[in-house]
Amino acid sequence: MKITFKLFATLTDYLPAEARRSNQIELDIDPATSISQIIEPFGMPPKLVHLVLVNGKYIQPEQRLSATLQEGDVLAIWPPIAGG
Repeated sequence: MKITFKLFATLTDYLPAEARRSNQIELDIDPATSISQIIEPFGMPPKLVHLVLVNGKYIQPEQRLSATLQEGDVLAIWPPIAGG
């Protein structure tokens, strides 16, 4: 099934070069694949995977190991944001 995978801010560096400008890629995944399994191949340090949203809904860290997605879902990830 197809989903959209989006990375924001400094995480866009973990996308393939051709996808960095749009900050997203389409992935074809098995329906049984967990959110953590989708994220893992991109090699992001776990401390940078801060805000995980599926269709705009926050996914708690403990849910990421078991939660799966549906056809057409959008998985978006933000790093920790610091401001001043």
